[in-house]
Amino acid sequence: MANVLMIIAPEKFRDEELFYTKEELENIGHNVVIASRKASKITGMLGGTAEAKISTSDVKTKDYEAVVFVGGSGAAEYFSDKIVQKIAREMNNDKKIVAAICIAPTILANAGVLKGRKATCFQSEHENLEDNSVKYTGRNLEVDGNIITANGPESARIFGKKIAELLKKIITRNPDS
Repeated sequence: MANVLMIIAPEKFRDEELFYTKEELENIGHNVVIASRKASKITGMLGGTAEAKISTSDVKTKDYEAVVFVGGSGAAEYFSDKIVQKIAREMNNDKKIVAAICIAPTILANAGVLKGRKATCFQSEHENLEDNSVKYTGRNLEVDGNIITANGPESARIFGKKIAELLKKIITRNPDS
């Protein structure tokens, strides 16, 4: 199965967006690795905890078939983070799956990954997407090629299922992945 990198904020990630998405991916056998600014135990907005096994500065994108940027108020710390923007651009350039939920699509927009593409996000960030030449749709979930975006915690399960669906198509085309 695929290796999936999930990037969470160093604090205040949105619990459902991490845990439900991760569960959907692991239920069908994908290996999920959590990363953050530093490898450590992190508490979400609702009190759940997760262990970031790797720091974003140590990520090697060649090791993953997909990257998922998790939202929550803490994700704003990554809006201008050059390291996570580089991860997003490298994964996109390699035609791997790039996914973001809630306010995290702003990371992709600021990295230039969403320019000219359809995307959605949490309502508070739609103007930033539009300011970055993104075709904001306002839908719960949006897929544009290898890019998957979702609007928030209520979409976390369908977001995880859609990532898994796209990974299956990639693995079917490239069985050695």
